[in-house]
Amino acid sequence: MRALAIRFVIRLLSLMLFAGVASAYSHAQSGAGAEFSQQELDQMLAPIALYPDPLLSQIMMAATYPIEVVEAARWSQAHPGLRGEQALRAVQDKDWEPSVKSLVAFPQVLAMMDQNLGWTRRLGDAFLAQEPMVIDTVQNLRRKAYAEGNLRSSDRVRVAQQGQTIVIEPASPLVVYVPYYDPWVVYGPWWWPAYPPVYWRPWPGYFAAPGVSVGFFWGAPVAVSAGFFFGAFDWPRRSVQIVHVNHYYGNTVNVTRRTSVFNRQANVTANPAPGTWKHNPDHRRSVAYRSESMRQQLVQPHGRASPERTAEIRRDPRAVDRPLAPAPRALPSPAPAAPLARSGGRHERDFSPPNGAGRGAAMRGEGSRRAEGRHEDRGPRNASKPEKGNPHRGKGWQ
Repeated sequence: MRALAIRFVIRLLSLMLFAGVASAYSHAQSGAGAEFSQQELDQMLAPIALYPDPLLSQIMMAATYPIEVVEAARWSQAHPGLRGEQALRAVQDKDWEPSVKSLVAFPQVLAMMDQNLGWTRRLGDAFLAQEPMVIDTVQNLRRKAYAEGNLRSSDRVRVAQQGQTIVIEPASPLVVYVPYYDPWVVYGPWWWPAYPPVYWRPWPGYFAAPGVSVGFFWGAPVAVSAGFFFGAFDWPRRSVQIVHVNHYYGNTVNVTRRTSVFNRQANVTANPAPGTWKHNPDHRRSVAYRSESMRQQLVQPHGRASPERTAEIRRDPRAVDRPLAPAPRALPSPAPAAPLARSGGRHERDFSPPNGAGRGAAMRGEGSRRAEGRHEDRGPRNASKPEKGNPHRGKGWQ
């Protein structure tokens, strides 16, 4: 009996401990505890902070849509011979968000994001919730690499200091080199022992160019067109900007299909007009946001978070992982019927064209006009010829 009581107490304590852990995890997922620490940001941004600015900005945007990143990466794997503009033209009919679509030009980047999907999702969540802090972290990492002498201009990239800001751009606007580098080397001794930098194996085909910064490896150049990148960093405002939307995969309006390859994508929902970048939850698919507060902040402005949806999530937190249903569209209210007037022993009504809310009212008045053997709006009819079928489907309504 005593052993049974001891087992009961142990089980009760276990249940209480599990409930406490679950409550703490839920609180961390729904409140301020969901933010990433500076140690975590340094850790996750270390392998990409030294990328050219335009490419880095579009990687950050694309990371907020992990499902579409996976789809694009699988497409890229199935078409290994396509890269650059050639790959981009091949996916113009896909419904991916433009930042995701742009990355098919760089297969090794998509492969890295797909193989490290947990890292991709964390990067996107950090960018959505802590964009200024993420951008500050990029600059801090660049300053460390520069201080170590491992971040310098070459025939592949141009590195420029603008006050405390370090800008990295392709040396040629029509050719992009994607670097691979070892975070353990380029930044010097790592400063967070408990948070080592994210590291992945060197990419096939990359080599260390003689006379270039230590720790960097380079692959084949990727040819792009002028205006290929539509994203850029606004370093003083610590945000990502949309600098133009003239490229065919970044169109912001619904366009009709044309013969030009640059205008063949129809019904595109993409980036906003030039200005600060905004996340589009329609492309998030079924991936839950890191916290409920983040979901409400990002989804409600798009009109997709209804009171019913909020109540559903409160009843069942797993509902956050389900796709969001579009908000119902309100139907227009019918126009009030025109008033009836007595004239000459019959009803008179103003006839409006049968393309609006007054059509039903007009049809209801037709019976009284037929009683006199003619249409008020069509002139005399042959009253001696009987009508067949539905009397309300006369030529006046075709």
